[in-house]
Formats: sequence, structure tokens, C-alpha cells
Amino acid sequence: MAAEPLLSVRDLSVAFGAVEAVRGLTFDVYDGDVLALVGESGAGKSLTARALLGMAPRGATVGGSVRLRKADGADEPVGARADRLWGRRVALVPQDALSALSPVHPVGDQLAAAVRSVTGLSRKDARARAALALERVGIPAARCRAYPHELSGGMRQRAVIAMATVNEPELIVADEPTTALDPDLREQVLHVLAEQREAAGAALVLVTHDLDAVRAHAGRVLVMYAGGHVESGPVDRVFGRPRGPYTAGLLAALTPVERGRRLPVIAGSPPAPGALPSGCAFAPRCPLADDRCLTERPEPQAVGGRGGGHEVVHEVSCHRWDAVPESAAGLFAGEHA
Repeated sequence: MAAEPLLSVRDLSVAFGAVEAVRGLTFDVYDGDVLALVGESGAGKSLTARALLGMAPRGATVGGSVRLRKADGADEPVGARADRLWGRRVALVPQDALSALSPVHPVGDQLAAAVRSVTGLSRKDARARAALALERVGIPAARCRAYPHELSGGMRQRAVIAMATVNEPELIVADEPTTALDPDLREQVLHVLAEQREAAGAALVLVTHDLDAVRAHAGRVLVMYAGGHVESGPVDRVFGRPRGPYTAGLLAALTPVERGRRLPVIAGSPPAPGALPSGCAFAPRCPLADDRCLTERPEPQAVGGRGGGHEVVHEVSCHRWDAVPESAAGLFAGEHA
């Protein structure tokens, strides 16, 4: 019998008036799971992550359901109870640590306040726990009195990871946590995040553009385009044999090529949220699109078996998935290197 998911998302949509920026997403996150949300800028990844935490922007209308399993086996809607769940069961690692941290309070005090808001510990005990949390992410306890601007970018990002994990939440959402960091720091921060997630026993939803980080740190991936589902499943299945042309294009663009050969690129740009085509959103850029793709929007369909110990299948939203070749670089031939 399959495990019950920790987080259950059904037909999630986020709209601004008549414009749907996120369209009908359905997925599960299991205990200890690492699910990556990937796609081009504007795909709706960060908006999806915020909706999971009840943090959709003002003016947005959220549809569908996002439910977190309770200890008694029932579940509860996240949006309606976000104030009670924050810091206790769910936590956020934001993209911009400098904006997320208060500039007028020492980092240690901010962590201690997060501890006290959940545990009710004394100030002394909360400060001790905050110092330990910082040490666990590689920041000396002596830097507890430092203000955010006195820390490097990598240290600030580790500090917000410490804040997110200090109360051992069940679910962490990391929204592009390494965007402003150089490659070496990126891997350090992702390693720290993985360590702290494992120590807390938490599940992680990771929003990222870094497909190499997905390979290294995620168990499952959900590829998004124009606010909707493109492809999902275990990382080794989706990246090893992508069945959606869009996923294949993303991966082909990262494949090293010999000097003088053409670089694979996905031509064109994603559609504006308010100007989606009537059929598949990717059809205007897809080299395999036919008349059906231009007129009929595809629904997710299973194209692979189970993986990761859960009832997780490889799914793709594409009419032409069976026409995607094993080596798809040729579909997206671009400019000379």
C-alpha cells in the first residue's frame, strides 16, 4: 500500500483577474521527499511555491486545494491555517536572504525570535538554540551578534536555512535559494540545505533553474511551462529519457557540444499568461507540433512505471510524447558555437 503524502496538491491554480498564471497543477510530496520545480523564468514556479505556503500575492485568487497531512492521519488546508503552520510545520528559504532578514536586528536575535515564537523557550535558551543552529550551518556562534549586512552572501543564505530548519518543520519550500551566489557557494549552500533537511527529517520543494542541482539533490522533478504541468516523475526517469519536447529542449541546451557545432536552443519565448494559445502552450515553439497540438490542450498521462517507493509515475502533458527521440538535441539546433 502506498504511503500517504505529506502534502497533497490538487488542481492548483493562481489567477489575477481573468489571467491564470498557474494552471491546474496536481502533485504530492511525501515524507523526506525532495521535489524540484523547474522551467524557464515566468513558468510559475515561485508563484506555485508561494501558493503552497498560503503566501500568494495580494490580488491573486487561488483555486484547487493544498492540504497538509496531520498527525492523526487527516489533513488540513494550508492556506486557511498558514499562520498556525508557519515555522511549526512548514518553512520557507527565500531567494533573497538580505531582503528576508531584518537589517536592524542581529542575525542571532532573529533566529532566537523564531525559536520563541514556536517553542516558548526563555530568551536565554532560545539564544543558545539559535547559536547552535548557526553553528550547524557553518556560521560561528560568535557571529550571532552580526547584522545581516556584515555577513557574506553565502553566510546570509545559510542563516536563512538555519532559520527555516531551527524548529524542525515537516516541509521546507526553497525558492531559488542559490540565485545570487557563485557556483562554488551554490553547491555549499545546497549541501547545507540537504544536511539540515535530513537532520530535521523534512520534505523539500526546491524551486530552481539549476538542472545539475536537481540531478544531485532531488528525487523527483516537476517541469513547468506557462504556468502548467509539462512533465513529472523520478529525476532519473525524466532526465534520463525525457518524453516531453520542452524537457528534452531544456536538457539538450545543457549538453556540451564540440567547437563549431550548433548549440541546441529552444527558439522563441514563452507566451504571456494572458495570451495562451488554444492548444498546447508550447506548440508555437515545438518542432514536433501538429494540428492537434495547436487546437487541443494536452492533459497529463502516464508514460512510465513507479519510482522512489511511492505510487509515482512518469507523466507528461504532450500529444507527441512518443515521437520524441532518445537524443533530442537535433530537434533544437541553434546557432554555431
